Order: sequence, then structure tokens, then C-alpha cells
Amino acid sequence: MLPTTRRALLHRVAVAQAEGRSPSLVGVVVREGKTVWSGGWGEVDGWAPDADTQYRIGSITKTFIAVLVMRLCDEGLLDLGDPLRAHLDLDGAPPEAGEATVTQLLAHTAGLSAEARGPWWERTDGALRPELTDVFGEGAQPHPAGRRHHYSNPGFALLGALVERLRGGTPWHEVLRREVLEPLGMARTSPLPEAPHAQGWAVHPWADVLQPEPAVDTGLMGPAGQLWSTAGDLGRFAVFLLRGDERVLSADTLARMREPASGPRDENWQGGYGLGVQLTRSHGRLLFGHTGSMPGFVSALWANEAEDVAGIALANATAGPLTGAVAADLVRIVAEREPRLPRPWQPLPAADPELLALTGPWYWGATPLALRLRADRGLELRPLAAHGRAARFRAEADGTWTGRDGYYAGEVLRVVRTASGEVSHLDIGTFVFTRQPYEPGDAAVPGGVHPEGWGVQPG
Repeated sequence: MLPTTRRALLHRVAVAQAEGRSPSLVGVVVREGKTVWSGGWGEVDGWAPDADTQYRIGSITKTFIAVLVMRLCDEGLLDLGDPLRAHLDLDGAPPEAGEATVTQLLAHTAGLSAEARGPWWERTDGALRPELTDVFGEGAQPHPAGRRHHYSNPGFALLGALVERLRGGTPWHEVLRREVLEPLGMARTSPLPEAPHAQGWAVHPWADVLQPEPAVDTGLMGPAGQLWSTAGDLGRFAVFLLRGDERVLSADTLARMREPASGPRDENWQGGYGLGVQLTRSHGRLLFGHTGSMPGFVSALWANEAEDVAGIALANATAGPLTGAVAADLVRIVAEREPRLPRPWQPLPAADPELLALTGPWYWGATPLALRLRADRGLELRPLAAHGRAARFRAEADGTWTGRDGYYAGEVLRVVRTASGEVSHLDIGTFVFTRQPYEPGDAAVPGGVHPEGWGVQPG
């Protein structure tokens, strides 16, 4: 990192700590798979905080839970469309809760209440909610399932219980340690604080005085926001979210998690929610990650795939700095001051002549597009005019390709051949692509084309 960039990052953290009136604030930037900057401002027990100081991370915990759930899906132990009742005993719970699907819980579209039953769960011991049905709030389902985004902490308590049930009764945080934290080298992430850690504080709104906040074990509500971590550990987690790790989850599965599944309903809508992952736009960049808060703490992790960069901000004040804005600004500062260099172009090691023959211009009706050959026999379709649908396609073992993104995501691309074996046209979900725009006599185009071809006069 350039000295001027490092200075700008530290300045952003220092201003946020001072203006946000937080006893301390620490930030980290990771780029291209490693930590490239860290800095802290303020004090924790008389020392400047650093990337190894633990803070409570609140709802960033939800993304960890979502990773565990996606692992279960990849292993075939559950399906995202499964209703909760297929895996959990919910006797005594509202019947609608059992019908909520795993996807709806991950995306906060199950319609469940925002908070748990009883006193303020973030400040009370989990012993007050000993049974799973105790996490359901008053009016357990204020909205019909699948209709709207309604953030639900009890929903993630249920997902944590689901993880425990399908892992043979092992507590969710033990499953997390074994399956995620240890493989990623996150030794400073835990369900309870481990020294050195910050004390959570409430700052008086009209005077510069403090009051300590409680740090309780929230029991069954833990999957909604129990974890403690460090900026350094969250940097490792951010690298994983950006790149994947086959020991935990593949990059393809992580890409599914950050696809928009729901969004808030407000007139200034600038973000959405994937599967346990928040999405937002900041200074023209799409960021994914999560923010968090618990009494005494606020936190944020934002990552940008295009720049392969992430920013993390942690502070120990209940209503302290806007850590989401700080983390987003850490990404912005690096991206603007030190734009990512593209990877050097390299030729493919080899190319199948049959695939090469497919490349070049194709036409959907009169719309021109170009088909390019990519690595691993992949194909990429790009419009050559102001309109047209772009998509990338993954090669399959049966000789077809599956759309990875855009309008054709999940759709199958097939090469259709004549009786003599020559390529006739491409078929993408029944859409026909031909080598010429509406060739006369072309039987591949449904409905046929005019026998006189181009040049027919109106009237």
C-alpha cells in the first residue's frame, strides 16, 4: 500500500472513532487474498486496539450460520426448499413457522417476527428462553411467508438449531469451529470473549461519559448475534467470502449466497439480501457482507468482488460510529487510490477445433451477438449492439452448457446439428441463434421467415 493510502485509511478510522465517540475503533483492509492494512484508534485497557483485539460482531454471526447451512445443502442433508418442520420438532410453535423454508429463513422472507419473546434478548441470559419455541416473538408471523423482506433474529436462531439437529446434536458454535474457523485459521473467533478483548460501552448521548454494557450468553438466540471476533480474523473470513475455499465452501456456492433473494421495501432502496449475506451499493460499487450490533458494539464487513478488496470496522459503543459506512469507505479509498491491476492476459493452453468453430457472430433474430471461448471449455455470449442479453456458460459433461448469470442463468445451451453432423443453430432455452439474421428458408427459426428474405417493401 502506498503511504498516502495508508494515511487516508488511518484518517478515516480516526475520524470515525472521534466523531462517533467510541472508546476504540479498529479497521482492516484485505486485498487479493491477504491483509494489506490494519489500524486502530482510541484505547482498550490503556492500549491502542489492533487487529488481534476481540470485539462482539453481532449479526455478522448470521453469515457464519448461513455458511454452515449451505454446507449441509452441498452435502445433500437438506434442500433450500425444505420446510423447517421436515427437520425440526416445533411442537408448540405457531404452525406457520414450520412451513417456512430454509431459503426464506436465510433471506428473511419467512415473515417471522423481528425479535424473540420475552425481555430484550440481547441483554438477557439465554436461560430465559430454554426451549426452541421460546424464541418466537409475540405475533410470531406478522407477514405471510415469501411476500416481503422482514429481518428476523428468531429466524436465525431456528437455523442454528437446524445445524445442531443435522450435526447430531453438536452445538452450533462447535460445528462452526470444526468446519469453518479451524480450516480458515480463525483462532480468535469464539462464542464468548477471550482476552485481549474490548469492553462494550454505552456512551451518554449528551455527555462524554460511559456506562458498561452486559455481555451475556444469549443461549438459543446465539446464532443471531453471539460471536466475538477480531478484525484480523474477519479479514480471513472476507478472503474466504471473496474467493471460496473447497475445505469449507466452493466459490460457486458463495456466489449463490450473494445473489439477491430479497430486499427492503423503502423508497430509498439501495440494497438487498442474499442467503445470509447483505448487499448494498456504495459509490457505484456493489458490496456484500454484513453489519452487526450488540449492546456495546457495532461492526461491519463489506467486500467488493470486482476489486477483490474488503473492509472491516469494529467499535465498542452501542450507538457509536457508523461502522457500515467506515467499512465501505475503506473499500472505496483503496479502490480509488490504488485501482486493481488486471491479471496478465494469457492464451489458452489448447482449444478444441469444434469449439473454436462455434465462436464468432450469432444472431437472435436480427440481434447480433458474439460467442467467445473461455477457459475450461466455457462460453461467453455478448451483444454487439446496444441491446441483447449477455451470459456466461459452464461446460457440462454431456456436451451442453449451463448459464451462469444474467437472463440465461440456469438455462441450457445446446448445439443443434443437421443430419449430416454440421452445426445448424444454437438453442438456449428454446431461443434459436443462427449464423445469419433470419436466413431465407431457415427452418430452425420457429414460425419460419419470409421466402424473399431481406428487402421486402412495406405495403
